[in-house]
Amino acid sequence: MTGSTEPDRTEEVVRERLPRAVYEKELFRLQAELVKLQEWVRDEGARLAVVFEGRDAAGKGSTIKRVSEYLNPRVARIVALPVPTERERTQWYFQRYVAQLPAAGEIVLFDRSWYNRAGVEHVMGFCSEDEHQRFLRQCPVFERLLVDDGLLLRKYWFSVSRAEQERRLRRRSEDPMRRWKLSRMDVESMARWQEYSDARDEMLAATDTAESPWYLVESEDKRRARLNMIAHLLSTVPYHEVPRPVFDLPSAPRSDDYAQPPRGHHHYVPDHAASCARR
Repeated sequence: MTGSTEPDRTEEVVRERLPRAVYEKELFRLQAELVKLQEWVRDEGARLAVVFEGRDAAGKGSTIKRVSEYLNPRVARIVALPVPTERERTQWYFQRYVAQLPAAGEIVLFDRSWYNRAGVEHVMGFCSEDEHQRFLRQCPVFERLLVDDGLLLRKYWFSVSRAEQERRLRRRSEDPMRRWKLSRMDVESMARWQEYSDARDEMLAATDTAESPWYLVESEDKRRARLNMIAHLLSTVPYHEVPRPVFDLPSAPRSDDYAQPPRGHHHYVPDHAASCARR
């Protein structure tokens, strides 16, 4: 498919940025619901996998951070696989991702996923055209098997306009605290905008299925995007609040017989904070 209209669609939805106070209040409410969702997943033995895909600098990472902020890392984990090893390149393409899927009572957040083959690998020539077409044929079958086995699979694509992507990437290049986020692939994504658009449209045409649909997140305003994505995820899972045990904490035992060793017997971290307060 060619002639993607994604840039035009995204630019049409530019709105006034959501006020911070409104955003933070609703985000905290939604994060409280995510904790309830987590407890339901653990109690029910459910398996939830959430795929985050989209343009470079579209806000996937920051959204994942807000989703996972208050979750138990023993229940919810983030998967961001590195470049495949030589051995992994000889395996069935989906094999290394299968190993990362959730077991009962777990949530997995995929910071990019098997859809690398439909995007960066295809556009940058890291896979052959035969491998790309095989992926587009096999992926719906793969996901159908997962869903049929009871896995709760949710897929989100984060869209951003060409102008906003450039602004965010330039901000990364100029900010020493964010420069580590900028990679050669990010730079290439700007130069190959239309190629990525065509690859995205072809991917959606092949893998947006009734069993495993794609949900598009318009992310010109990251605050809106985060709230919209989290609210939608919560609306698609039939969770309910699970009662948690209430513990009666004992009174702290008296320690009259304990004598703390002299301060000089240990190495203490210097009080850097005190020097900050004097500045």
